[in-house]
Amino acid sequence: MAAVLKIGDSELDIRALLEQLQQHQLLPRLVQEVVLDQSIESVACDPEEAYKTFCLQRNLVSEQQQQAWQTQHKLTQEQMYMMALRDAKIAKFKEDTWGNQAESYFLERKIKLDRVLYSLIRTKDPSLAQELYFRLNDDGGSFADLARRYSEGQEAQTGGLIGPVELSVPHPMIGRMLSVSQPEQLWSPTPIGEWYVITRLEKFVPAQFDDSMRQRMIDELFKTWLQETTQSTAVQPLLP
Repeated sequence: MAAVLKIGDSELDIRALLEQLQQHQLLPRLVQEVVLDQSIESVACDPEEAYKTFCLQRNLVSEQQQQAWQTQHKLTQEQMYMMALRDAKIAKFKEDTWGNQAESYFLERKIKLDRVLYSLIRTKDPSLAQELYFRLNDDGGSFADLARRYSEGQEAQTGGLIGPVELSVPHPMIGRMLSVSQPEQLWSPTPIGEWYVITRLEKFVPAQFDDSMRQRMIDELFKTWLQETTQSTAVQPLLP
């Protein structure tokens, strides 16, 4: 069987190339790209506008910068144009397919997208955790000072302060506590695994459905569709 690809000193025929794709877990990525190419085949875009957008996104303002990028990525000008057109088609395909679902999907996901700034102290000593809670709650102790001195995690370096982070980021139990907290609400020591955790909500930052969030929701819907479609696509080697 004739070689179809040479890499260094290695020449690969069709069978060897397929074996390499499978061995290195690259076949699913190839299937994904083929599925995507088939899906955007009929999408219409202006090639010149696509190229302009492609260059602007990469800050390739001058012709010299464009040629340097082309050389760096070992592409011909035609290949660069085709890459730009493909990007534009994918963007239009995502907008046309999921643009009208973005807001409802955001509302479904909002509880996990809201962000919180919170303070945390964790220790493996339940007696110490209780003492620290009393010092915070009854004596008005400084959370930052006590966290720097006693907390056993990386949060000690920031005086216990974490965030703002989305509510999906902390441990699920901490996330649930923070989601029903009022600012400055202090929670008594809570056992989570090997730790005893004291938390206090500092600030709640609700997620906003702005342009950036809308695009993120579209991208998430697209990614889910692409994964599901790729997994359900039949792949059959056609070798003699």
